[in-house]
Amino acid sequence: MGLRRKNKSPAVLSHEFVTQNHADAVSCLAMGLLLGLMFEVTAKYVIIFITVQYNVTYATDDKSELVHFYEYGPKDIATIFFYMLIAIILHAVIQEYILDKINRRLHLSKTKHSKFNESGQLAFFYLFSFTWGASILTAVSKSNSFLTLRLVNTLLFSFQVKFFYICQIAYWLHALPELYFQKIRKEDIPRQLYYICLYIAHISGAYVLNLQRLGLILLVPHYLVELIFHASRLFYFSDENKQKGFTLWALLFVMTRLLTLTLSVLTFGFGLARVENPVFSIVDGNFNVLTVRISCLAAVCLTQAWMMWKFINFQLKKWREHTQNQIPRRKINNMKSKPTKKETNRANVVNGAVKLEDGASPRTRKSKAL
Repeated sequence: MGLRRKNKSPAVLSHEFVTQNHADAVSCLAMGLLLGLMFEVTAKYVIIFITVQYNVTYATDDKSELVHFYEYGPKDIATIFFYMLIAIILHAVIQEYILDKINRRLHLSKTKHSKFNESGQLAFFYLFSFTWGASILTAVSKSNSFLTLRLVNTLLFSFQVKFFYICQIAYWLHALPELYFQKIRKEDIPRQLYYICLYIAHISGAYVLNLQRLGLILLVPHYLVELIFHASRLFYFSDENKQKGFTLWALLFVMTRLLTLTLSVLTFGFGLARVENPVFSIVDGNFNVLTVRISCLAAVCLTQAWMMWKFINFQLKKWREHTQNQIPRRKINNMKSKPTKKETNRANVVNGAVKLEDGASPRTRKSKAL
């Protein structure tokens, strides 16, 4: 009986080694940053990576309560980097302990396996982000008049809003190295790069240009629609007969695009135009000028048009595939329904005698005279 050969471990810093152990390396880096909080020398530097910066405190009119708000600044890059590491770790945990176990039971092909992993990761993220964003909008709507006044009329925003945007930017930035870590197929990389870069550009733009409220309102319904799509795709991979979710997704997708365009036009065309700043100033955070508003509105409209174009092409492709699958079935049914000539002749002959319809008697042939 021969000895079982052990699998050779890949060379250190090789492609295979990095893809297999990237989560462990990132975990060690994140743990090192957390351990830095234990020492006074390093704590003042490490705290920038972990906590939200640029706190601004205001007192109410009667000075009975202090209200905390936040601004953004260059130190947010360090915070985004730390939570990008956390996103990579969570990505690996979900992949190993949830998605891989389900994949072993389903026995999917390589193409479906890649799409299943993509939809599984995004479904978790969209569910978490939609729940978090909806709770923030609910909390803002129920807040007192002072808090609402500060949120609407100043360039400041609450802790939850700032932390939400930091986590959003960190997640979509982590998706870029994950294309390498997860060994995404070359033909799928351009498609994923498109929507990853669009998310980074739009969310970062809303964060920097002080459009956090508008961005949050537009992200929540968009994430709900994307959650329905990826959840429907997961159910489809488990059972191909479960396709009702795609119909609901198609309806909500169109409605969300119209809602996004309507809110964007009302905000940039009418709402912000009433409180326009005469001078563009990066230092003061005054971006409410005509050029910036038109650029933002054009970016939103072009993105929505591109998404609708992709949606229409996707629906047409599915419709063509459906019609092509129906044509062979119709031919098979027609072939089964039409009997052959031999079958008709056999059906008219019973026990060697000719069987005629309606009781008609067979004609007797006249014998020719010799």
